[in-house]
Amino acid sequence: MKNLYLIPLLIAFFLSIPFIAQETDAEGEPTTIQGLLQLVQEGRTTEQNENTKREQTFLAEKSKQASILAAEKRELARQERIADQLEAEYKKNEEILKVKEEAYKKELGSLVELFGHLQSTAGEASSLFSESLTAAEYGRERETFLNELAKKMSDATELPTITELERLWFELQREMVAGSEVTRFTTSVIGLDGESTTCDVVRVGLYNAICDGKYLEYVASKGQYAFLPKQPERKYRGGAGDISDASAGEIIKFGVDPTGPAGGSLLANLILAPSLLERINQGREVGYIIIFVGFFGVVIALWKLYQLYMMGRAVKAQSSAKKPNTNNPLGRVMKVGNDNLDKDIETLELKLAEAIMSERPAIERGINVVKIISVVAPLAGLLGTVTGMIVTFQQITLFGTGDPKIMAGGISQALVTTVLGLVVAIPTTLLHSFANSSARGIINVLEEQSTGIVAEHSENR
Repeated sequence: MKNLYLIPLLIAFFLSIPFIAQETDAEGEPTTIQGLLQLVQEGRTTEQNENTKREQTFLAEKSKQASILAAEKRELARQERIADQLEAEYKKNEEILKVKEEAYKKELGSLVELFGHLQSTAGEASSLFSESLTAAEYGRERETFLNELAKKMSDATELPTITELERLWFELQREMVAGSEVTRFTTSVIGLDGESTTCDVVRVGLYNAICDGKYLEYVASKGQYAFLPKQPERKYRGGAGDISDASAGEIIKFGVDPTGPAGGSLLANLILAPSLLERINQGREVGYIIIFVGFFGVVIALWKLYQLYMMGRAVKAQSSAKKPNTNNPLGRVMKVGNDNLDKDIETLELKLAEAIMSERPAIERGINVVKIISVVAPLAGLLGTVTGMIVTFQQITLFGTGDPKIMAGGISQALVTTVLGLVVAIPTTLLHSFANSSARGIINVLEEQSTGIVAEHSENR
């Protein structure tokens, strides 16, 4: 009977197996509510386990971090105690150092002043020698020595040696002697193209250096001589060429700039002074026109004066001759008079006046051109002046008045054109006066001779 009761239970169990197996699909995903619930419960269990593990890890790390923090605090306290000890020791050493410095200064006595004098002397000498013309000849080792000595004296911790004091005296003495010497030596010189060439340099004291008849400057940054970018005028370079070729003991007339090489005021002014061609170029277009017109006027005036001179000689020779010659104005006027002696006096006067009037244009030709040029030249100069001032004011408007060099171009144009106008006007005015006087003299002779012809004809009738 008991087995009979078990049979229904077994049947129910086996019937429920398919339903339980179908709660999940082949991929493990829940397909029923019961499967989903079971999956959620399993996730909660896993998450609780992970949270428990993290809490345990955090607690372990917290205790570890607390121990590290405590260790760092102990180290900080130890370092603060050390700092306090060092600060106390520093103050103690500072007091000891102060006492020792006082004792050191007391022992040095007047030698303290020596440090200051040596420092200032060495520093000043170094700055002077670095720009001196002798630097290329003596080298830059002395500058290094002087700088080191000045630094040593500024520290005031060590006394200078006898050798250093003797070296300082020697360098100062050598520089003073070099100021009175004219020496010749071979060294490298920087050319205008930037390339270095070997050259025989003649150094005249501490003032000027010459190579191949040209002035040199000393470039401190390169430690070499260099040709000046522009040499002074030829009249100032004459002695430079002679001194380059001079022998020992020979006396040469040489222009020395006592203010120094390129940085000297005299040589710098000579270099910056424009030549005649540069001054002319400052006048620009207006200046060129004035020069051309002036040259044209002078040529015309000189040719006219020559022409009037030859004409005056011919007229003078004709005035003493009886037979008229048609190669001069007086001869042609006299021929007209001789051809009309049979006419009445009025007709003769008219014929002679006509002949004189026909000669007048040839005599006065070109004189008015010279007069016009003498008047126009200063006006053109005034035009250049106004133009130059306009340029100057424009530059002032753009750049202000801080740099005079900016205004120099316009002012130069203004002044140069005025000068050129006056230079042309003065000689052309004088030449016009001479030419006009000569022409008037010839015309007066013609009028005088024609009056004589009329008077003689009147007496003969």
